[in-house]
Amino acid sequence: QVQLVESGGGSVQAGGSLRLSCEASGNRTTMGWFRQAPGKEREWVSHIYRLTGVPAYADSVRGRFTISQDSAKNTVALQMNSLKPEDSAMYYCAAQYRAGTWPPRRDDFTYWGQGIQVTVSS
Repeated sequence: QVQLVESGGGSVQAGGSLRLSCEASGNRTTMGWFRQAPGKEREWVSHIYRLTGVPAYADSVRGRFTISQDSAKNTVALQMNSLKPEDSAMYYCAAQYRAGTWPPRRDDFTYWGQGIQVTVSS
């Protein structure tokens, strides 16, 4: 079992930055982030492979977002820079990734956090 607790998020103007963190308790596993805007499906944003530390990013955030992990603390962070209004969504931490389709889908991760709101105003 893995429990996930997100922190960070909030409201910022376009061009600004925010940092999300996710702390996991339980088994150590590959972790990542998804987001879901009102009326849209949950979409994959990024994840980082636990053993190699290699990150992966959706095209929409590559170059602006950076994911990192602290293995000692079993946490993953998402640094979001140059934020755009279209980045506004509920962001969810996810854990235990099973490689399948690309880009990853919701069903490819087993455990989920409660979600945290990110709002970017123009």
